[in-house]
Amino acid sequence: MNAILDPQLIAERIESLKAGIIGGLSVCFAFAIASLLNTLVLAKYFQTLACLQSDLNWHLWVSGTVATFTGFLFGVTYRYLIRSDQNPQLKAGGVLAFGLVRGLTQIELGWNSHSTIWPFSVLAFESVLWFGIAALMQSAVGIALNIAIQLRWVKPFSSI
Repeated sequence: MNAILDPQLIAERIESLKAGIIGGLSVCFAFAIASLLNTLVLAKYFQTLACLQSDLNWHLWVSGTVATFTGFLFGVTYRYLIRSDQNPQLKAGGVLAFGLVRGLTQIELGWNSHSTIWPFSVLAFESVLWFGIAALMQSAVGIALNIAIQLRWVKPFSSI
């Protein structure tokens, strides 16, 4: 039988799509909270972090879209990390891998721009926090994916 039309493979892809959507929404939610916190607290009370203040402009929408897409990719990947073997180091490594790749890139951007590195360090910390929130929402002790798995809306990837 054609591997593309294999019902089991199609079912696995649908489950990965569901996990990706949950991951994307989770990171989008974390991005929105972080943007509000940056604008209403950090930029207001810490002069060196004033550049974190954002208005509703196209730059914020692009950043939110990139964060959401990254969260989608994280959700698909994380589904494979939360297999039935319950390895906490694997879960933490997945969160740190996604968060640090995004965060360290922001620190490098700040370092190369010859401006103060503090705003970029805050953004790097936020990146790790975003994926931590998404993992909490998707892990065995989390809210969204855990409930979806319990309700049998999403099936966990079984270890081979």
